[in-house]
Amino acid sequence: MAEPESEPTTTHHLTIPPGLTQDEFHELTPSITQYHTYTLGQGKCSSLLAQRINSPSDLVWSIVRRFDKPQTYKHFIKSCAVKDNFQMVVGCTRDVNVISGLPAATSTERLDILNDNEKVTGFSIIGGEHRLTNYRSVTTVHGFERDGKIWTVVLESYVVDVPEGNTEEDTRLFADTVVRLNLQKLASVAEGLARDGDCNKSQGLITSVPVLFRLLELSASAFLLVTRV
Repeated sequence: MAEPESEPTTTHHLTIPPGLTQDEFHELTPSITQYHTYTLGQGKCSSLLAQRINSPSDLVWSIVRRFDKPQTYKHFIKSCAVKDNFQMVVGCTRDVNVISGLPAATSTERLDILNDNEKVTGFSIIGGEHRLTNYRSVTTVHGFERDGKIWTVVLESYVVDVPEGNTEEDTRLFADTVVRLNLQKLASVAEGLARDGDCNKSQGLITSVPVLFRLLELSASAFLLVTRV
């Protein structure tokens, strides 16, 4: 009797994400294999994005690890609430309100992993009003030092169901755009803090809100149209 075929897995470890050098990718491949590999069942899609940041990894990690304060570097979040006596441990949850204009209103999210030694965190969307069903994300922070220069590479990957009526391309383009904009803001915030310790001064480097909405409109027109049907 033939053994049942196993579901395919992602191959992010085989392709260099835009923005990384061959040297960086070679060093990061073991981490990509360990933390950014997902099972791809039917009707799912996945992606891996990278961001280089000119600041120490400890500083970047201090921002990324704050599960209770995603609005520090994530666009499109109106507010984030956690329970009284909140403790940032695996299994804790947050309730996020999303600004209007997106195919989502609220999102309940659970912390799946928080490893300060390895600088790894990840969450799943477990409820709310949105179309990102079974969305799961992992973010890893990696420090580099070459020729007296110090910088950080942040990797963020996700897997999510493709909504009925949408294609993998629609879904991936929309999710990639949101993740990429968040990573760019993370870079601006972290580099501002590294430069002068004032997070507010970094805001001038961040893309304006009207431009962000235009980018989302361009990337998610089909996604939004199906949402409204």
